[in-house]
Amino acid sequence: MTNYDIADHFSLLSKLMDIHGENSFKSKSYGVAAFNIEKLPAEAAQMDDATLFSMKGIGESTGKKIRELLTSGRMQALDEILARTPAGILDMLKIKGLGPKKIAVIWAELGIESLGELEYACNENRLVTLKGFGAKTQESVLQNIAYFKQNQGFYLWAEAHAFATALLPRLQQALPGHQTELTGAIRRQCETLEQIEIVTDAPVALITELMNSVDGGSITQEEDGSLLAAIPGQPATRFYCTSPQAFASSWFRTTGAPEFMEAFTAQYMLPVDVAGEADIFAQASLPYIIPAMRETADVLRKPVGAFERIIQPGDIKGIIHSHSRWSDGVHTLEEMAKAAIAAGLEYLVISDHSQTAVYADGLKPERVAAQHAEIDALNAQLAPFRIFKSIESDILGDGSLDYSDSVLATFDMVIASVHSNLKMTEEKAMERVLAAIRNPYTTILGHPTGRLLLSRKGYPLDHKVIIDACAAHNVVIEINAHPRRLDIDWRWIDYAQERGVLLSINPDAHSTDGYADTYYGVMVAQKGGLLTTNNLSSYTRPQLEDFIERNKQKRPGR
Repeated sequence: MTNYDIADHFSLLSKLMDIHGENSFKSKSYGVAAFNIEKLPAEAAQMDDATLFSMKGIGESTGKKIRELLTSGRMQALDEILARTPAGILDMLKIKGLGPKKIAVIWAELGIESLGELEYACNENRLVTLKGFGAKTQESVLQNIAYFKQNQGFYLWAEAHAFATALLPRLQQALPGHQTELTGAIRRQCETLEQIEIVTDAPVALITELMNSVDGGSITQEEDGSLLAAIPGQPATRFYCTSPQAFASSWFRTTGAPEFMEAFTAQYMLPVDVAGEADIFAQASLPYIIPAMRETADVLRKPVGAFERIIQPGDIKGIIHSHSRWSDGVHTLEEMAKAAIAAGLEYLVISDHSQTAVYADGLKPERVAAQHAEIDALNAQLAPFRIFKSIESDILGDGSLDYSDSVLATFDMVIASVHSNLKMTEEKAMERVLAAIRNPYTTILGHPTGRLLLSRKGYPLDHKVIIDACAAHNVVIEINAHPRRLDIDWRWIDYAQERGVLLSINPDAHSTDGYADTYYGVMVAQKGGLLTTNNLSSYTRPQLEDFIERNKQKRPGR
């Protein structure tokens, strides 16, 4: 059980206590404990009691509950309150905009105990009769229920990939003499997916026997050479069984998205008996198209050479957008820098939160100056590695940035991001973001929509207008590599490149472990065909220094 899993249990306990109207002080203490557990410098499971109980914000009482979870997988206090809570209430907690207090009112006043009842009540216009609710709230709840239902059963690519890459070698070992490979959405590096897909030339009977032998595993569906297997706690796994002769053809066919495959088969023959996928492209006189890009018909019209410089994980030269203990990060600035050096990187762009982000201990101007003094000292010590001075500035409601021009001028780079008031209309949202893009101090537009995959739809923006504005004002657009964000959406990468806009794959790391998220950013950037030359975090240190100096020329007085 990871720290995030443990924190989820404490957070749920806090929310359920609020719903039941129990001791507010105790409820808040469990919520704070959840926050502190997420920020632990190591996994609680790896700590002894003395170390765990001495951690800031933990203590003996919380520590014992953590140990209870790690030992038994359960927490008595949570079990007791769950026993008094209808299962549908837990589903309601997953609906954006419905906090514990609103759910308590809905439950107490309308007797609603499930999402189905809540959806019906909204359609019957009943929520508007409740204190604290209105027509807009009701409409928002309806939309968020629809979004939740649409995404049920889907997984983040990062989550599914971890399972798939552990499962595949076990299958290959269990099926000697047979070809077995990942295919479908997992191979196309789709940001979310419903199931793991595998193509194999092993017989159906052998796959059935193998999956039934897995602890808790079973075959839940069988049709036309396709098997759907269920493994407890993991994404469903679909097997496509084919012959050895047709393996390459089947692998190609099951990899491509429907639009890509329809366009391909309408224009080219799909041979059955070929040695590999490269032969299929060669026979069609097409360049090899990487699996990640086999989504749309447009990719078939790309010229020869368009796929030769697609971004690779090894092309990342430094970390842009990261948070240290100066705001809400886990590690010190020195620890962040040394971890980047150990990873073979050339620089670190530290971008702690700005002053309005009180929840993240955002930096007031005097703390900005103190951090810059530490950066200067570390740069003298760690050269030629360099830490660049940056900030993740909140975009305020009117589109302005979070500091005066005199403070903004002290940064090498400014990442402008929206973190609050996410419910604006598109018109107001566009005015706000466009104002930030026009600000001469803005270097990068951070996670443009603020979306959280499978849980928050994101800020309503006209992407074309945003990209055009970034082109006009020389603003870089972030591809936030956190697996829950992957924002800007890969579908807009091609247009951004056409308009000459630089993109930047940034991990938004809040710890040294967060650097690894860069990999997910690269994987999703490949889907959009991002070229290494168009990615800012692929710049070498001298190249980034030149970029920063050129970019500063647009600032007042330069």
